[in-house]
Amino acid sequence: MAGSIRRHWKRWLIAGVATVAVLCTAGPYIYINYVQDKPPAALSLDDPPGSDSSGSSSGSGKQAGEDVEGAWRVGSGSQAGYRVDEVLFGQNVTAVGRTEKVTGELEIEGNRAVSGSFTVDLASVKSDSDQRDGQFRGRVMNTERYPEATFELTEPVDFGSAPAVGEQVSAKATGKLTVHGETNSVSFELDAQRTADGFRVNGSIPVTFADYGVDAPNFGGIAVEDEGNIEFLLAFDRA
Repeated sequence: MAGSIRRHWKRWLIAGVATVAVLCTAGPYIYINYVQDKPPAALSLDDPPGSDSSGSSSGSGKQAGEDVEGAWRVGSGSQAGYRVDEVLFGQNVTAVGRTEKVTGELEIEGNRAVSGSFTVDLASVKSDSDQRDGQFRGRVMNTERYPEATFELTEPVDFGSAPAVGEQVSAKATGKLTVHGETNSVSFELDAQRTADGFRVNGSIPVTFADYGVDAPNFGGIAVEDEGNIEFLLAFDRA
């Protein structure tokens, strides 16, 4: 009798362990693939502007090269943030955090941006997870000590020509990126689009976290890749 009870107990124990293992594997898969919202698409000039700046029906009549030179500043409708791949309890996910608290300026001479910079308020960056945001502001980025990320051009950006309203041009930007108190030289592609009252600039800056003294989080079933991207979509108005 006692031997029979022990055998039944062992079978129940094995079945219980197997059930827990299945739940630990299937639970995150179901949540990530069927419950959690998909991450937002990368910022793009295809995104609608924050205001009616397409120029398609404004009647402004602006042509290529008209009223482009001079000083500009980052205005409303601008966004910036991060995009990074995570492994969440064995499942691959993409984490995205963004903020509209972006400031900056740009100086244009002819068809070239000769100087410029923009600054992102890191403490205001939000994702779809309060837990992730708390880790981002605390142990990851320490926003109390390093509240901002900045980029500053170190070489002119040559767009070749100033586009007419609604048209896009592409160029390569080189400058200094400062994150977490560390500064590195970076180069990346960007796109610009003329609007009725200004222009928009879109780009993505690759970042290796170790280059900025940032330890990629790896705790509690969550592991973050060693590299990510800083995305931005900036709307410029006359300074």
